[in-house]
Order: sequence, then structure tokens, then C-alpha cells
Amino acid sequence: MSRDYDTAASLARIAAACDGAFLGVALAICAARSCFKYLATTSALHRIRNAPAARISDLRSLLPADPVSDDEGRLVVVRGQVQPRPAVESSLLAPKNRSVFVSQSSGERAVVVQHTETCLYNEWRGIFGWSFDLHALFAKSLKEQRSSSLRTVPFALVEGGQWPHSAYVHVSLDGSAHPIPLTTVCHHLRPVQATPYTFFQAIFGSGFPVALLHEEKILPVGKEITAVGICRTRDGSLEIKSCEELPYFLSDMTKDEIVGELATNSGILFWSGIVLGMVSIGILSYSIIRYWWRWKERRWRNQELLDAASVSDDESEDIPDGELCVICLMRQRRCAFVPCGHRVCCPRCTIDVKISSSPKCPVCRQSIISSIRIYDS
Repeated sequence: MSRDYDTAASLARIAAACDGAFLGVALAICAARSCFKYLATTSALHRIRNAPAARISDLRSLLPADPVSDDEGRLVVVRGQVQPRPAVESSLLAPKNRSVFVSQSSGERAVVVQHTETCLYNEWRGIFGWSFDLHALFAKSLKEQRSSSLRTVPFALVEGGQWPHSAYVHVSLDGSAHPIPLTTVCHHLRPVQATPYTFFQAIFGSGFPVALLHEEKILPVGKEITAVGICRTRDGSLEIKSCEELPYFLSDMTKDEIVGELATNSGILFWSGIVLGMVSIGILSYSIIRYWWRWKERRWRNQELLDAASVSDDESEDIPDGELCVICLMRQRRCAFVPCGHRVCCPRCTIDVKISSSPKCPVCRQSIISSIRIYDS
């Protein structure tokens, strides 16, 4: 909790820096990303809405009559039952469990099996009260926290209720990064035995593993899912593959549910982009106005100092050598620097030192915050 509070405080200070300019830029980036996502979501919504929701047996009639190549296809939405490809292409006498995975925990037949192991960590400040966590900086990557393995076999979508005599379409997962609608069949939490290294981690306040979470997810045979992708003819058979521009490929939802979810996301992205854009414009405008007024105020003060210096120059008087400005060696020392307190410059040279890129005292080389005018009584 303490480390989270410190992190939140640091982020708040960074966001408020430069009169909130960093916060305004960050919100502007978020608004731009929302706009890009809105355009992509709207495009996907129109494509899926206009795509025909056809039966698997009617897919051939939707494809081009004279395709230029086997890769030419059409975006379609189909729904069917998952069946392994060898079982689809075999007869009734063929073994139905050929090339099918069997879940170790539930015993169900599946075409996709995913095993995931996630290491859960416990964190505290340690007996020394240190909040510096090396594990949080170096070891908490996703690759070290979670290990996952995915195994698949070729499968197809079959028109429900008439398998294996009904039409089917092969599902191609090659090059697809879309999620698969898997079903969790095993969720087991196993404690991790403590080691001597764990003892040192606890002393220094580092995160140490306390449990290992094992999950098994499958795509069971016979599950009814929806496929949204490019349907084509390949080697005389129908095949459907994913479309990279669309956020869905295999889903539990129907076409109407997918369209409804995309419409909702599109509306959220649209209004979030507008709100974030307006807030960022307001914050950036405030920062610019504040900077402009500060620049004018600084310029006005420097001009006042120049006017005062031109009026009170003592060039005509006989000035002792110990009272001459250390920079110009012509005028009397009138200004003292803050915080060092050295009175070594005249008003004109004081202004030149202050407006430099790195203002420092010409005697002690200490950074200068401001200066004050010294008057002799």
C-alpha cells in the first residue's frame, strides 16, 4: 500500500508539472487513440453488419462463381458445431476419437487445449521497512509470471443436428491472433514451498512466490460457436480463416450480439474521445496562458530593472576599485544574488546573468534563484 501511494504521488507530481502540460499531452494522446480505435471499430461494425449470416450448406452459393484463385473469398458469418476434421471427413464406422485431445481433469473430448500456470506473489515492506522491490523491477514480466501452452488439432464447423452427413467448413487458425472461446475445466491452486531464498526475499521486502495457479481450458467437441471470417474454396473444400481487420473470429456470441457489442464499444470510444479531447485542450490552453503571463511578467520585471539601472548608473562618479562590478568593471555593485548573498554585479550585468540559460553567481558558481537591489543610506 505504501509503495502504491508513493507511485501515485509521483505520477500526480509529474502530471501537475509545467502547469499540467504533461497531463494535457497524456490526455491528448489518449483522445487520439480513442479516435483511431473508434474508426477501426466503426469499420469493423459496418463490415460485420453487411456480412451475410448464412448456413454452412449455403456457403458455396455466396462465393464467386469463377474465382481467380483459391485464395479469393468473401466475408461471412456462420454458426456451427465444433467437430475434429478426421471425424468430419470419415464415415460412421470410423473411430470418432481420432486426433482428438482428452481433458485430463474432466475427460471431455476437445480440439483445443490450453494449459496455463500463473505464479502468485506476496509483497510486504520487510523488517527494515524498505519499499525498494527488485523483483517488481526486474522479475515481474509476463513471461516469468505466467507460462502457457496451446495445443490444437484441425477442426471444422458442422451444421448442427445432422452430423456427419451435413455440410461443414474447415477452420484455419494459421496466422490468427484472435482469442478462442475456450471453456475452463480445471482451476487448481497449489501452495509453493518456501526456500532459503524466500527467507531473504521476505527480509528485504521483495515479492516472493506463495502459490501456483494451474488452469486448463478447452474447446470441447460439439460446442456451438460463431465464425466471422473470410470463406474460400481450398482443394475443393470450404475453409474459413480470420480477418486481421476484425476484432472477432471465433466467438460464443451470435451475429446480433456481436453487432450490438461493437455498436456499444463504438459509442463509448466516440464520447470518450470527445471528452478527453476537450479536457486536454482545456488543460493545454491553461498551461499556455500561464506560461505566456509568466513570460510577460518576467519581461516586465527585467525592463523595470533596466530602467532603474539606466537612471542610477554611477559612471560619472569616482567609484573605488573594490566597488566595481566584477563583470563590466565600469559601474558600481548594486545587486545581491539569492541565495548566496554576494553583491558583486551592477543592475545591468545582474539581468544578463539572470536571463542566461544556467544562471550562476560569478564568484561562488552557485545557482541563482533571484536577486535584490541594495541601496546605500
